[in-house]
Amino acid sequence: MNALDRPISLIDALRTRRQRLAELIDAPLILWSGQSSSRNFPANKYPFRANSHFLYFAGLPLENVAIRLFQGKMALFMDAATPASALWHGESPPPATIAAMIGADAVYPLSQLPAQAQACATIPVQDEQTRTWQKEILGRSLLPLAQAKGQDWALAQAIVHLRLTHDAAALAELRQAAAISVQAHLAGMAATRTAKTEAAVRAAMEAVLIAHQATPAYTSIVTTQGEVLHNDRSHLPLRSGELLLADVGAEVNSGWAADITRTWPVSGKFSPTQRAIYSVVLEAHDRAIAAMRPGVEYRDIHLLACETIAAGLVDLSILHGDPVDLVAQDAHALFFPHGIGHLLGLDVHDMEDLGDLAGYAPGRIRSDRFGLGYLRFDRPLQSGMLVTIEPGFYQVPALLNDPDRRAKYERVVNWERLAEFTDVRGIRIEDDVLLTETGTEILTADLPTAIAALEAILTNEFASK
Repeated sequence: MNALDRPISLIDALRTRRQRLAELIDAPLILWSGQSSSRNFPANKYPFRANSHFLYFAGLPLENVAIRLFQGKMALFMDAATPASALWHGESPPPATIAAMIGADAVYPLSQLPAQAQACATIPVQDEQTRTWQKEILGRSLLPLAQAKGQDWALAQAIVHLRLTHDAAALAELRQAAAISVQAHLAGMAATRTAKTEAAVRAAMEAVLIAHQATPAYTSIVTTQGEVLHNDRSHLPLRSGELLLADVGAEVNSGWAADITRTWPVSGKFSPTQRAIYSVVLEAHDRAIAAMRPGVEYRDIHLLACETIAAGLVDLSILHGDPVDLVAQDAHALFFPHGIGHLLGLDVHDMEDLGDLAGYAPGRIRSDRFGLGYLRFDRPLQSGMLVTIEPGFYQVPALLNDPDRRAKYERVVNWERLAEFTDVRGIRIEDDVLLTETGTEILTADLPTAIAALEAILTNEFASK
């Protein structure tokens, strides 16, 4: 469904969001949608992505517009499309029609925005051109949110409060994004049977997104170099005996995102060593999700996954010692250096444009510990939150070959035993988990994680059963 053909129920959801915001901040505010940026010459643009805070209250990915919100009312500031725009990009609905689609209470040309911008709060957008425009309209500087004060800070806190949990309209979009992403991963597994390159598998996965009028929510990771956590290159051939890590998620045209990772053997069958490590990561994944419920600290979920991975590596004689002690000294982080996950919503790392304001509860700051410094979320879980759970195991040369770390963990790592697992470069298993009043709902549960199920798909036995 095209973003301009949304059901009337979305208007009600948008109005409710704006009313809830008015209950939290008693000041006028302006949010900008942003503009597309040029790649290498002015007319060659990157695809436009509207600012997420704008999208949350306006609902449509409108370029180069602004909204003014005050006391639950919304004014839309938007110019009509030019004849040149109609020539190159097709006809666009007039501003009055757009205003009706999103439930705006008034609509004005952009030239009238300065007259209504006095004493307005805002959130800085990502593109520099629009940030410059924001400063000119507001007549003041814009500090990064970590340094912001006054109304901008209050607005950011209010938006975090609203966006930490999801309403029914948001969940409908998030479920759609998850379902498309599941189909993309199934297509990637099927393509692996005959693909010769990582790029061929990535193409099969992104083709599913395009076919559903979605886009990648982030740069897709489809790689046999799974130890490179955010590897954006898919340039290598596929070789039997390797593992392929695919971290691919859809963003639907309303902006809501999914985030899924699966790791599978190129040959269709896990080797004994790959099976052993995969089972450790899967146990951490399953135990973490089973422990989630409202009121539980997400940090404790992370530590549970760390201890599970440490215990599994002790069982495999890769690590020596008590799992709790190993996590306390960050030995597990040699193999699992990142956090267990993050918030998910309109942004794949939701609201991280606000720094740690959304991710960390008031009064909390990031740890400087090796095993906790990359934890993106540290709050008690609430019903309506959507988070990822994504434990992993990685053999990162920069970590494992670092002289200081090798010296520090010399007595707890069995380096000779680790050398037997050279065919395991990186494994990650990631699902999107919604907190309910009583527990969880895994939005991505239709995509298997069990070894037998994955191997059945990869060897084409799944379809025949």
